[in-house]
Amino acid sequence: MMNLLPINKRLARRSFEQAAARYDDAAFLQREIADRLLERLQYIRLRPTAILDVGAGTGYCTAQLLAKYAQAKIIAVDMAQPMLLQAQHRLSLWQRLRGRCRFIVGDVERLPLANNSVDLIISNLTLQWCNDLPGALAEFERVLTPGGALFFTTFGPDTLRELRESWSQVNGYSHVNNFIDMHDIGDMLLHARFADPIMDAERLTVTYKEVMALMRDLKQLGAHNVTAQRPRGLTGRRQLQQLQAAYEQFRTEGVLPATYEVVYGHAWKVE
Repeated sequence: MMNLLPINKRLARRSFEQAAARYDDAAFLQREIADRLLERLQYIRLRPTAILDVGAGTGYCTAQLLAKYAQAKIIAVDMAQPMLLQAQHRLSLWQRLRGRCRFIVGDVERLPLANNSVDLIISNLTLQWCNDLPGALAEFERVLTPGGALFFTTFGPDTLRELRESWSQVNGYSHVNNFIDMHDIGDMLLHARFADPIMDAERLTVTYKEVMALMRDLKQLGAHNVTAQRPRGLTGRRQLQQLQAAYEQFRTEGVLPATYEVVYGHAWKVE
């Protein structure tokens, strides 16, 4: 089922701008998923000369792509400029002097790039912030060269299901961002004229001693709820106590689980 709760892009951008300085302290899951995504590149024979890292954030993937593809130029795009400043600081002085990497503030749904300008697109955990996912995939197809490849990750509908179910027992507001099913994304890739799309998913579980630690991590990542149906104003102490009580139903072996459904996809632009 499609995501029917639109993302407030202005609020999402501001959230990531505020999170940039401390993002890496809480981004252990994001780095693990990035590593698993980049491992998949070893199974293709593509030798790209221009690579686009969409939703580059603090540059974890960007730095690895620079090391893996020594002759390629990398374009790092993110909607939050403070994130890109952190990404620039991640590079060595030599990497910056060589000028192989460009940093551009931009939205995945309106990429500031020319047609047929990159050979490989990498996007780690960015597509879930799109209101127009078919449009974003069409943008990927537009900027890829014929025969170019797209590799991405995003989150599926089971992500943070425990938190969503627990909040539903407190009130009727949306407290967790919605996520699109991988089969729908596969259909969108075909509609965007990509060839041979392959989708798969796995579930990763992060455990916490108490639910407020999970909430703090989401806030530190800038990944808290930014849907249009989110509650306005501060959440009161009574509601937080109700949330904590509801989440206790999931406690196993002394810890609380937070499930993430990680969706992987790759496809090719028709030659």
